[in-house]
Amino acid sequence: MNRTFRLVSATALAVALGAGVTATAVAAPTAAPAAPSAATSSVAAKPALTAKADVGSVGAWQNFHVTGKAIGIAVGTKVTLQQKQGSKWVSLPATVSVDKNSAYSMRVKLGIKGKNFLRIVGGGAVSPVFTVTVH
Repeated sequence: MNRTFRLVSATALAVALGAGVTATAVAAPTAAPAAPSAATSSVAAKPALTAKADVGSVGAWQNFHVTGKAIGIAVGTKVTLQQKQGSKWVSLPATVSVDKNSAYSMRVKLGIKGKNFLRIVGGGAVSPVFTVTVH
């Protein structure tokens, strides 16, 4: 009986140790840190602005609208229309805030005749250049 007891005890101990090693081996890969995925990454989107005019040409001092989206820019951030004058970008008195939908819309009047190169700036971003011809 003593021999049978030792054999059963040794077998139970081996099974328990084997199960423990298996559990450790299975648990080890899940304990390793996983690489961050795009969905869980805490890196903020790089600020960006889009911009477009609702017309391609307009008469001098006639109203038109400039609209766009603000990506990675906080609600309430001011965005400003700039016009290229010579080799410099000049801020015009056309400034609005980004709304809760991350969008903006502004009414604009231009008086400089010819092809006007325009862009929107704000929140650390600059939109692509767009044009409106004033006749």
